[in-house]
Amino acid sequence: MRNDFKTFFLILLFAGLLGSGFGEVAQTKQSPASNFQDEVRRFVREQEVPIVKDFSDLLSIPNVASDHPNIQRNADFLVKALEQRGVSAELLQVKGAPPAVFGELNEPGAQKTLGIYAHYDGQPVDEALWTGSPWKPVLTTKPRDAGGVEAPIDSLNNNGEMRLYARSAGDDKAALIAWLSALDAIKALGRTPSVNVKFFFEGEEEAGSPHLEDIFKRYQDKLHADLWLICDGPVHQSRRMQIYFGARGVTEVEMTLYGPTSALHSGHYGNWAPNPIALLANLLSRMRDDNGKILIPGFYADVRPPSSSEMEAIHAIPDVDPELRHEFGLAWSEGDGRSLAESILLPALNLRGIQGGHVGKKTTNAIPTEATTSIDFRLVPDQTPERVKKLVEAFIARQGFHIVHRTPTTEERLRFPKTILLTWGPGYPSARTSMELPGSKALIRAVDEAIESPIIKMPTLGGSVPMYLFVDLLKAPVIGVPIANHDDNQHGPNENLRLQNLWDGIDIFATILIRTGELWQ
Repeated sequence: MRNDFKTFFLILLFAGLLGSGFGEVAQTKQSPASNFQDEVRRFVREQEVPIVKDFSDLLSIPNVASDHPNIQRNADFLVKALEQRGVSAELLQVKGAPPAVFGELNEPGAQKTLGIYAHYDGQPVDEALWTGSPWKPVLTTKPRDAGGVEAPIDSLNNNGEMRLYARSAGDDKAALIAWLSALDAIKALGRTPSVNVKFFFEGEEEAGSPHLEDIFKRYQDKLHADLWLICDGPVHQSRRMQIYFGARGVTEVEMTLYGPTSALHSGHYGNWAPNPIALLANLLSRMRDDNGKILIPGFYADVRPPSSSEMEAIHAIPDVDPELRHEFGLAWSEGDGRSLAESILLPALNLRGIQGGHVGKKTTNAIPTEATTSIDFRLVPDQTPERVKKLVEAFIARQGFHIVHRTPTTEERLRFPKTILLTWGPGYPSARTSMELPGSKALIRAVDEAIESPIIKMPTLGGSVPMYLFVDLLKAPVIGVPIANHDDNQHGPNENLRLQNLWDGIDIFATILIRTGELWQ
């Protein structure tokens, strides 16, 4: 889905004025629709060096949501970049939140409005794990783990396999630079969008979007659109372009079980004093089996079955499971034989970690005082975090546990034989847009034209994106159009973008702007 600019993007002005943000380009005559993609690609080839230079400037600004001064510089940059392209832009603010960047482009005669969502903040970094600084973008001839070496930007020469390394290169500043470049390409070709456009760039997606609901409520009228596009996430593992029509929701819980008030000698008290690690392990084994099936009664009752068109799309997705198992060192995969794409249509219970006692050199022959596990639940339509919480707590209670939601007192632990602390985190539901909507069909056709090959239509993305807010608050369907490479080290050290994904993204976004309104019936 979440910085010091030396220069701002300068708009390409092709009506007699000169812009330096993407170099000097002569304005092209109005091109026929059949040649549009070729002319966009030619524009990109001619402008790839200045595009990557400006992208590098954008990536050089640190963008962790808690870094308020640099977050503000990112936002100010984006406002100016949009304004230079003829987009009316401003900052949308609510108390306690980084500013959201809003831009609006109204086209005479356009009947439909597209909303474009991306985020400009990024994940925190551990610089010690990076090769170089995450805020000093580095171009390499190919992936570093494939022997790529550093190369100057001026040496690009239409080599799409080169990689640009920096935090947020793929997640999510690639989308920002691609939309800005798409606007430049359209202007250079003498074209205008067939839709009105509203840009919304969030500044705290990687912090969990805690204020996104407040922003949507406050600026609901301003953010009205007929269809929203989310430009977060990767293309398919096969490198084919994918559109996703939904995303799984999420909720989380930490569970702590208690043993003795102080660690006890395992020889003197073993198999007499209750062991919290054993209690926790036994409980978890009753919640989930080895194939990932959730054993909590009623957990699947609210799951919306996929439609026939969604199952048709699933069956058309290339089978990359064997390659992924090899890449990840897996001899097998969960799911009772279901593919990865099919498994994503179902909810998941993931054990994020277990902590209790000690191992290795710190091991002691003792019964520990407590054991804790951290769990995330991935939800699908029509599950809700509230319903999942009720099901989970009812199940745990039936196993004989006394549930508390704050650290229990000694008196509580003495009174109730099996006391468990449940600490629930924030969560949100899943959402899924129908592939059969007129806007969905128009978008599919536009992207098909841009890449000239069948796209992958993913009913639900495996990750969690708050798509439900667009549906519930903005009352609009929402579809994901990601462009980053699947192997971009998203959220990890040495995050990178494959440049061909950027070139393809510019082509796709430009075609969406030109063709979606014309194809919308």
